[in-house]
Amino acid sequence: MNNLIEVSNLSKSFDTFKKVRILKKISYKFKKGKIYSIMGPSGSGKSTLLNLLSLIDRPSSGSVSIINKQINFNDSNKNDILRANKIGIIYQQDNLLPDFTALENIYLACLAAGNEKKLSVSKAQSLLKKVGLSKRSEHYPSQLSGGEKQRISIARALINNPQIILADEPTGSLDTQTAKEIFTILENQINPDRLIIFATHNRFFANKSDCLLEIVNGNIKTINGWV
Repeated sequence: MNNLIEVSNLSKSFDTFKKVRILKKISYKFKKGKIYSIMGPSGSGKSTLLNLLSLIDRPSSGSVSIINKQINFNDSNKNDILRANKIGIIYQQDNLLPDFTALENIYLACLAAGNEKKLSVSKAQSLLKKVGLSKRSEHYPSQLSGGEKQRISIARALINNPQIILADEPTGSLDTQTAKEIFTILENQINPDRLIIFATHNRFFANKSDCLLEIVNGNIKTINGWV
């Protein structure tokens, strides 16, 4: 099957002072080998959708299927294993552990997936080289620039060789040149068996995707690309 993620009638509501419906019965199929961008105003539901696809949050209704298996959101242990092994997540705020070095931040994700330390460290060192930060391996997050921290975040997301990469505003807090460098690293990770989905406010980066989607009033529509 070409679809790595399929959502059907996916809805998400939040209860504050009154019930707010963010996503309204979204149905869509995300194909492998493609890069999708998601745009929309702040608060439109971009991050909410990515949280549902990454199994960090659960929908109010509807279904999510990942790699041809429908997700049971009540089975958190199984979902944690699936996320650790098949989904790489890149956040706008890097979410690096402040008391661990760049190398440790990367290989801990591999350890968490059940791999041995020697293999985990070796893979992390290779990824540091891949993102051009071999010489920064022993530096702590506080000693790294914003762009360097995002490179570490990308390396961490890649260490378990995920089929799916989800990125929430990965260039949002960076200057223009650094943002272009980070986006180039991200788009270079696509291969025929991998799916990349990223949320952005940046039309320049969105237009470089295979398919640009927009969330408006809780619904998703294709702006360019294919359905």
